[in-house]
Amino acid sequence: MNSFQKFLSDSFLWIEGGTAIVALLYLKGLKGQYWCFFIYFLVIVFICEAIGKWGGAYMSFSKTKYYNYAVIPFQFIFFYWLYAFKSFNNKKLFWILSLLYLISFIPSEFYFKGSKIIFSFNYTFGSFILMVLVVMEYYKQITSSDIINFNRNKMFYVNLGVTLFYIGTLPFWTFYYLLVEYKQIWNIYFDYFLVSGIVMYVLFSISFIWGKQNS
Repeated sequence: MNSFQKFLSDSFLWIEGGTAIVALLYLKGLKGQYWCFFIYFLVIVFICEAIGKWGGAYMSFSKTKYYNYAVIPFQFIFFYWLYAFKSFNNKKLFWILSLLYLISFIPSEFYFKGSKIIFSFNYTFGSFILMVLVVMEYYKQITSSDIINFNRNKMFYVNLGVTLFYIGTLPFWTFYYLLVEYKQIWNIYFDYFLVSGIVMYVLFSISFIWGKQNS
């Protein structure tokens, strides 16, 4: 990483922590609502990221396996729950999508491991599922009778953040091995990955500040 990317990477982590703190300030007001779990999610993700960044100084572990088998699946399954189970009120859809995502680890391990084209099949497949949910959420918001008050809808900010980060960086992580051969393009996309992550967590913070009335 160059100095600018190092700055963005450090900022990314601290903004994650700041978002978790902002969310915790609203925990009492959201007691008994499912948004409490979003607050816990943000805190856990920050802790996981902190372990990923500094944990190697205290214990030996594979960061690739740590993120691929623990941190990323946790994030995907949580978002499937938030979208399918809570926003769409479809418990069956949540379980189906979660099961499909977990099954995707099988071809990822046996057919795509070591692939020089697709960096991580299970990540690509998980992001594709999330992309479908994001589009469904946009459709739900656009056709809602309360669209005029979109700025008070927490899911508007969450959905926008997920779009910019998870969906926007899908080609980068899918074709990572191909892009790394073109350093200039790789650097541009890596910068976008870091900036979009920062923007996503800022939007998550805004979802609590501006969307608090529509809980």
